Amino acid sequence: MNLAAPSAHQCVHVSDGDEMPRVQRQAKPFGLGLIAPALLLSAWLAAPPVFAQAPRWSNAAGNSWCGDGSSLTFAQRISGCRIILALKRMITNARVIAHDWRGQFYAEQREYGSALADFNAAIALDAGYAIAYGERADIYLATGESQRAIEDYTAYIRLNPDWKGYYGRGLVYLQINDLDKTIADFSEAINRRPSEGTAYTSRGEARRRKGEVELAIADFDRAIALDPTDSSAWFDRGIAYSDNGDPDHAIADYSQAIQLKSDDAWYYNNRGNSYIERKEVDRALADYDRAIGLAPDFALAYYNRGTAYWNRKDWDRALADLDESIRLDPSYAPAFGNRARLYRDKGDTDRAFDDFAEALRLNPAAYRDYYARGNLYFNKRDYLLALADYHAAVEANPDYALALNGRCLTQAILGNAGAGLADCERALKLEPGKSYVIDSRGFCHLRLGELDAAIADYNAALSIDPKMADSLYGRGIAKQRQGDAEGSRVDIEAAKAINADIAAKFVSWGIADAE
Repeated sequence: MNLAAPSAHQCVHVSDGDEMPRVQRQAKPFGLGLIAPALLLSAWLAAPPVFAQAPRWSNAAGNSWCGDGSSLTFAQRISGCRIILALKRMITNARVIAHDWRGQFYAEQREYGSALADFNAAIALDAGYAIAYGERADIYLATGESQRAIEDYTAYIRLNPDWKGYYGRGLVYLQINDLDKTIADFSEAINRRPSEGTAYTSRGEARRRKGEVELAIADFDRAIALDPTDSSAWFDRGIAYSDNGDPDHAIADYSQAIQLKSDDAWYYNNRGNSYIERKEVDRALADYDRAIGLAPDFALAYYNRGTAYWNRKDWDRALADLDESIRLDPSYAPAFGNRARLYRDKGDTDRAFDDFAEALRLNPAAYRDYYARGNLYFNKRDYLLALADYHAAVEANPDYALALNGRCLTQAILGNAGAGLADCERALKLEPGKSYVIDSRGFCHLRLGELDAAIADYNAALSIDPKMADSLYGRGIAKQRQGDAEGSRVDIEAAKAINADIAAKFVSWGIADAE
């Protein structure tokens, strides 16, 4: 059985964007890097202390080393703060600031445990010291402790309601995908500091995720106007254009981001995806190569390059890249799903089933994978398991017309043509005029003995695709049952000329061989 080129009633009608592998278009994962916390840390450092004046310390070296953040090594700065904190006679204000500064130095080195200990100490000494809450919240944001970060940013806002607290809390809400709260906090940050371009960029990302693409693009426009050198704003606007089905503008923005920052693998990865949308596969492959060259452990770039090779039928390179993507990130369900399709197309159905099983274990809502596995079961004539997968696909996405068509046909084969007919009607409302769905509906009518309706559907399907063997054969059977021997003979011979095994297929579906 040729899985790569199935016939109509096999129900493996491959459709771009539905059953075929997809490249993945993604923003950088928020909260995994430390760009945003680093931005906030620099803001805390620039903020004036809450005291009227900095304390005078008796040890001049400790004072200079602990307070100077530019010309000294990390070890010197930590040593200076340690000297200050070791002094016996120390006013509370000075001790609070020494803990705070040392915590900042530790945070810059990503020594988060030590940084937290100092910020905790500062807060214990002075519960009203707002900056320490903000800095501790930055650590929680960077380490994924979202609820603690929210609590600390909220405390900072209560003590000192400036833009930084709202911006930081907005980042946490974005990290946990609470988009309405994200937008509210970034909007407040913008109200309090309209010149802060990163707040527009972050609000734009929230709006993009929410599906408000035009509003997102407007935010990215403003961020770029405020700082044309911010590569991330160009990159994020490129993603929004791509979401909006505009690969040309997306490529232009990704290219500008690359011009500003040529060593970011994400920029090349996403531009490659937009080249795929424009069907410029060679350029896409060059960008994926560059992304992998910059980040050899970039699992998504291997996935995307492997998918591009798959579409070129370059099986060996596709398999090598998908294998590497899975090795680097064994939790990424789409890589297993696309490797399953690759094995399917190579005729290795056992491995295909194994990979589909793993893809669906990792992501039980992956309706396209249920549909694709259902087609494999269907082609093996294991109709009950096929029906279960089509049903799961429809449960996950009730508007998935391909799975509705699959369930329609399979239910008719299993003797429940009435229910199948309802599925075909739904599929045709979602995608009017699809020949293969009209053909499936014709089969339902044939199973129900509604011969005129069956012939009408087969006629309609054949007017769209005159070489559809299943419609020719089904119409021939319907004509035979109506007593039109000559019309039946002509249709059945035409069907067999296209597919010599058509009669055996219909027998497997419960339709007796034509006389």
